[in-house]
Amino acid sequence: MSEARGPQGAVAIWLVGLAIYLLAVFHRSSLAVAGLAASERFGISAAQLSTFAVLQLLVYAGMQVPVGLILDRFGSRRVMLVGLATLTLAQTAFALAESYPVALVARVFVGIGDAMTFVCVLRLVNTWFVARRIPLVTQLTGVIGQAGAILAAAPMTWSLRELGWTRSYLLAASVGLVLMAALVLVVHDSPERRSLSGPALSWTSIRRSLADAWEHPGTRLGFWTHFTTQFSATTLGLLWGFPFFVQGEGRSEALAGALLTLLVLAVMAAGPILAWAITRHPWHRSTLVIGIVSSLVVAWTTVLVWPGRAPTWLLVVLVIVVGVGGPASMIGFDFGRTFNPSHRLGTAIGLINQGGFLASLLLVLAIGLVLDWRTPGSSTDYPPSAFVWAMSCQYVLWALGLVQLVRYRRRARARLRSDDPDAYARMSGLG
Repeated sequence: MSEARGPQGAVAIWLVGLAIYLLAVFHRSSLAVAGLAASERFGISAAQLSTFAVLQLLVYAGMQVPVGLILDRFGSRRVMLVGLATLTLAQTAFALAESYPVALVARVFVGIGDAMTFVCVLRLVNTWFVARRIPLVTQLTGVIGQAGAILAAAPMTWSLRELGWTRSYLLAASVGLVLMAALVLVVHDSPERRSLSGPALSWTSIRRSLADAWEHPGTRLGFWTHFTTQFSATTLGLLWGFPFFVQGEGRSEALAGALLTLLVLAVMAAGPILAWAITRHPWHRSTLVIGIVSSLVVAWTTVLVWPGRAPTWLLVVLVIVVGVGGPASMIGFDFGRTFNPSHRLGTAIGLINQGGFLASLLLVLAIGLVLDWRTPGSSTDYPPSAFVWAMSCQYVLWALGLVQLVRYRRRARARLRSDDPDAYARMSGLG
């Protein structure tokens, strides 16, 4: 690929896109440390508070395909600008909201803006970097972006205490204005043009693009990779990890917080290692994914069947293994890049990116329902046995995902051998 503006131009564009994604994750995670403040401000129950997380996942997952289609039509630069503007306005509305319905609508638009950032950055990575660097830069995008969750914790905790609700969220929203200026000045869709446009959207072209992307077994392999590897880490980090460690395993709140921090660190550490592995051994990407899912099953099974409380060292092992599953989901995007032409890459990435968030949404809801089912009365003091039942819901998703992984790995390899025998021989080591 010709990098007309040189490697420095590619890195500068990536850094601006990464900063925007980092901000999106910050906004996404900023409510995690503001639960008590939100309950007091809006006068809501715990169930209403959890609606913020469920709605956020639902909106994010539901927006992936529309955003992918729009991305193929209008390019990363314009779509990301609209997404960043939406995030900024939505977070401003959330800062000023004084009622639960208004706050809920604001969080919907935070989810919409959030959904318009990550796929755009991935499109820029695939356009601006040479093929051998794409897996590493993709993993770095994912793991560094997740640092937004860490950045949202301590600063927002301090800010809410010292500055109050409105000023804290307005200050966070104002960062978007700075990044909008950087985006306009620095980001180009390609080395040749500032903004790229694809074919005009019509119902016929939308159906064709979706059908062509989804029809390819490589896209489906990417979807099920994302589906099967991500949900455990997302569910622990987003909502149920803290209650599981405190009520299910009887640990202190301080230790539970430390375990969740370790989860994020494991995500960040595993990303570059997985990128190196799939770059060196692209043929074995699906084998690596299946191995990671198997490790997740073993780690969770050991914790759930352990008599009484699991020892702390085992919980540490669990969060590290679960953390590896987060960046493993990014391998799904590498399948999308390998098996789809550039003109429908946004659509393919959008389809694949739905997988993990769909699975996470199903698991978050299932855990809540099972905890209520296995807890006497209407108490929220969930017994450890209820968490064993609730966390066991993961096995249904793992079983479905593993079957589909094996199924579409076989189909994707057969399709590659049929469509491009030379690439098949080169990747499989037969050439």
